[in-house]
This record gives sequence, C-alpha cells and structure tokens, in this order.
Amino acid sequence: MSLPLLLEPAQLQPLLGTESLLIIDCSSEKNFLQAHIPGSVHLPPAHLQSGVKPASGKLPTIEALSRLFSSLGLRGHHHVVALDDEGGGWAGRLLWTLDCIGHKHYSLLNGGQVAWLAEGYPVEQGAGNPQPSQFKLEAIDEAPIARLDDILAQLDEGTLAIWDARSPQEFAGTRVLAQRGGHIPGAVNLEWTELMDTERNLRLLPLTQFRQMLEQRRLTADKRIVTHCQSHHRSGLTYFVAKLLNYQSIKGYDGSWGEWGNHPDTPVTQA
Repeated sequence: MSLPLLLEPAQLQPLLGTESLLIIDCSSEKNFLQAHIPGSVHLPPAHLQSGVKPASGKLPTIEALSRLFSSLGLRGHHHVVALDDEGGGWAGRLLWTLDCIGHKHYSLLNGGQVAWLAEGYPVEQGAGNPQPSQFKLEAIDEAPIARLDDILAQLDEGTLAIWDARSPQEFAGTRVLAQRGGHIPGAVNLEWTELMDTERNLRLLPLTQFRQMLEQRRLTADKRIVTHCQSHHRSGLTYFVAKLLNYQSIKGYDGSWGEWGNHPDTPVTQA
C-alpha cells in the first residue's frame, strides 16, 4: 500500500477495513471510547514513554515495545495511520517510535480525531477490537535518536541546530519544569502549537509556511536538526514536520528537558 506521509480524512475513509491498514489512535481513553474511527485500535499515549524520572520521555525497553506493538496487532506488512485528539504530538511521537523500531510504512492523519469528528466521518464507540500479533523487536535503530552526550559534543558545531518545541515561557526559563529552567545553548524556539491551523480542525499549516518559519529560525534542511520538548511528546509533531519537509537529518531527543534540565553538568541559557 502506497499512501502519502500526511493523509487527509477523505483519503482514509474509502480504505477503512483494508487488511493491510492499521489505524492507531493515541487520543485519550475517554475520547476513544466515545467515538473513534471504525476498526482503529487505542494506544494509551503514556505507553510510548518509559515513565522513568527524571527523563520520563525516553524510549521504552525493547521488551516493552515488543509487548506494546504485539498488543496493537502490528505486523510487518501493515501501513500504520497514526492520529490523536490534540493536533499531532502523540501521533508524531508514535511515528518517531516506528522509525526507532524500523517500521517505515506510516502516515499521520491530518487533523486527527478533531477533523474526523468535526467533518462527520463514520465512527464507532467502545474499546475497539485489536487482533494481537507476535511482534518481536530485535534491536533499536539509533538513527532517529539524539543522546545527551552526542548533543554536548556537537554544541559548538555550526551544522547542528536545536529545535525547542516548548512554550516561550519554558524556553526563557520563566516557567520551570525541572531543576533548572531555560534552554540548550544555541537552541531556537518554535512552539509545536504554531504548526497547527485552528481554523481547519487542527490540520497542519501549508508546507510553504513551514519552510518560511523554519528558515527564519535557521532550522534549514542542510543542518543536522535535533528536536525536543520536556519529554519528546510535543516534539513528536516537530519531528514529523521535519520529515514531511524531507529533512534528511532529523533526530528526536527523547531525554528532552526532563533529562537536560535535571542534569548537574549540562549548560543552560536563560532569557
């Protein structure tokens, strides 16, 4: 099955029930139970993270990921369609995770559950009916993952760019969610919510607008870009947008500010 990286609800509807399609909904449990795309399965967003403090956003273990994707029924031939109820943060985190486990066939549903419901597409209620698989992960692909030591070693290199997807207040250090507030030296701030079009049911903005926004911040395609937030949830969307723009060197820092801001030896800039 060949589908675009960014999939519209109108493109998905006629494909419902296709055996090679696995629709994974990262919405809240309440919203999923109330209404979801027919045939979709629910992934509680917290299961995409290790939950181990202070860097609770780090990738779960190989064993935990094997159990998770087996419970969802992931098989090698599946094309995954990811969605959520918030504009793409958790869905993007899921797609980053798929990159980490080597599953490259996927799309993000533009507007997610918000657009699907607002525009009257069919839904069903209840817990869903996943068909478990025997998914066994042998190794993690390190290519999509940024590590703290690697960032530290490259901070002074002009080819590295840090995309901080947090709020301006977190970036400036006036809102502190770790032992220290502020940002990684040299990082630039483009909050994840700025990527959404609130007048089009949380669809993403046009690609031309993304390019302008990123070029203004020197987050260009020739750079090696690392994106993060507090726990690599919000930056799941910024990772996806860079992929959508065909950036060839984009990594997600799953340690994010939970790790950096709580580490005693990492450099921090404020204001």
